[in-house]
Amino acid sequence: MEMTLIIVMVGFLMVMQIAIPFIVKRTVVFGVTIPVDEIRNGQLLRYKKIYAVSTFLISILIVSLYFAWATSNTPTDNHLIFAGLSLPFLILFISLSLYFYFHVKVTGLKQREQWFKDRKQVKVSELNIRTKDEMLPWIMFTIPIVITVGLIVFTLVNYSSFPDQIPVHWGPDGQPDSFTPKSYLSVLTLPFVLLTMSFMFLGINELTRNSGIKLSAGNVKASRIRQLRLRKYTSWLLFFISILISMLFTFLQFTTLYENSVSDLVIIIMPLAFSAIVLIGTVLLAVKVGKKDSDFDMEVIDEASGEMINADDDQYWKGGLIYFNPNDPSIFVEKRFGVGWTLNFARPLGYIILIGPLLVILIITLI
Repeated sequence: MEMTLIIVMVGFLMVMQIAIPFIVKRTVVFGVTIPVDEIRNGQLLRYKKIYAVSTFLISILIVSLYFAWATSNTPTDNHLIFAGLSLPFLILFISLSLYFYFHVKVTGLKQREQWFKDRKQVKVSELNIRTKDEMLPWIMFTIPIVITVGLIVFTLVNYSSFPDQIPVHWGPDGQPDSFTPKSYLSVLTLPFVLLTMSFMFLGINELTRNSGIKLSAGNVKASRIRQLRLRKYTSWLLFFISILISMLFTFLQFTTLYENSVSDLVIIIMPLAFSAIVLIGTVLLAVKVGKKDSDFDMEVIDEASGEMINADDDQYWKGGLIYFNPNDPSIFVEKRFGVGWTLNFARPLGYIILIGPLLVILIITLI
């Protein structure tokens, strides 16, 4: 069963990485802004196809080598699962390497062709678009917080029943491999970490809600639909992940209290199932948003004015992945390569929302 989940996870990840260049905004190619009238550029289309084919072939090769190793040797369950869990990270590394290669190629092509020279660059916004925003209200994100508070109360009530050694780390086989003596802090570590993460998800949702909605000069109507879809379904996915994490942490806390009450197979499957479900949810998000896989309709491309195009803001994107724009009040902006949002690293509040909780979690676990 665990092998099946690993294959499902790797398969969805591979499909996702292959599809990324085709589901992001067509005016952004490998993190580089291009004019509306260049989205059919033959060289750019070739770059996308080469990336997709290369990612597919290399991923298949990696998975094949994994199976060959697993069948020709007699690895332990720990080694087998650990190697399987390493596959997604290896595929991500390969796809990211290919991304950077083509990012450099597209940047060079853009500079040689001087696509933005002597053309009017504009930014489009609508004052009433937020009235159509369907992101989940903040109150929904208090549900995981309430669940966590309930888990804390449950833990305190049953403190005397917890074992003398509390697990703090689990190996690839799902079994705890590191322990600490029982204390109120050690018993409450998981609930406290969960509570911190729940507040972090709440903060991310609200900061995303208050971030700017950027429309396209190529087609305001189509880009409006895309942006509203992205915000709506990202909010739902964030809430879904928050609930799943609450369930996973609650499960781990119960297995600590009621030792040997759950089979080893279930303990292994739970984290893998969590990862697979999150990945599937991300793919579904990409599909929903990708239905409007452009900031414009195809017929508008042929009518696009050569005088007025979207503003070129490549100078604010480091490598096409890291956004640093002190002039943009938005905390989160849409990713240029991938699905979802990324941080505006020029806004200090973003560091507090993302890095602050991570520091709190680190301090809790170290103590």
